[in-house]
Amino acid sequence: MKHTILLLHGALGSEAELKFLKRELPSFYDVYSFSFGGHGGRPFTPKAFSMKHFAQEVRQFILDRNLPPVHVFGYSMGGYAALTAAVAWPELFSSITTLGTKFDWTPGAAVQATSFLDAAAMHEKVPQFATHLEQLHAPVPLPEFLSATAGLLRGLGDAPLLNAENLAALEVPVQVLVGELDKTAGVDASRAYADHMPRATFEIIMNTPHPLEKVNPDVLVNRIARFVEMVQEGLA
Repeated sequence: MKHTILLLHGALGSEAELKFLKRELPSFYDVYSFSFGGHGGRPFTPKAFSMKHFAQEVRQFILDRNLPPVHVFGYSMGGYAALTAAVAWPELFSSITTLGTKFDWTPGAAVQATSFLDAAAMHEKVPQFATHLEQLHAPVPLPEFLSATAGLLRGLGDAPLLNAENLAALEVPVQVLVGELDKTAGVDASRAYADHMPRATFEIIMNTPHPLEKVNPDVLVNRIARFVEMVQEGLA
C-alpha cells in the first residue's frame, strides 16, 4: 500500500514552491499539495485568512478526498497549520514533519514578523520579490494580501494556537527540522517546543537559513522519507 504524503507551503508562498518535493519524493508515495485560501490564485476571503481556518482547510482537503491518515510535510506556516489540525483531529494524521516552523509567537514576535509586510516599502526595497508575489497571488492585490498575512501573524502573537499543554497531549509522531541559521523559527525555540511533544524528534540542518530554496533538497527529501518509513515500521 502506498503511503500518502500531504505537502503544505509557508506564508507568502503557494503549493508551487513544493513542486521539487513532488518531483523528488519516491514514486511509491501518493503525494498531494494545495494552496491555502487566498494564496496562489485561490479565492481570497479576509475573514477566512487565519491560522484556525487554514487548519480547517487541511482537514477538509483530507476528508474531501477520502485520504487515509496522511504523512504531512509542512514548511514554516504549513507546519503550524498541520500541527494545529492534528491537535484537533489527530486521527487524520500518520506523522508530521515541520521545517522552519515558528512556534514561539508573542505580540512582540508578531510585530517583528510583520514589519516588512508593506507593499509600497516592498516595491521600493525588493521590487523583484514584490512583483513575484503580485504574479503568484493574482488576482488578489498585493496590499490586501500582505495586510491579511500581517493580520494572521498578529492573531498568532495575541493568541497562539499551539502551546505546551496541547502539544503534550499530541500522540502523532512529529519530526521538527530547523536550519542552523534560521533566525525566523530559531533553533532553541524549535527544540523547546519539540520537547513538549511526546513522540517528537528534533534535528538541526547545518548551514541552512530559513528560506525553503536555501535548503539542500536531497537532505530534505531524505529526512521526510526516512521519517515516514520509521513511522510505518513503528520506530518513531
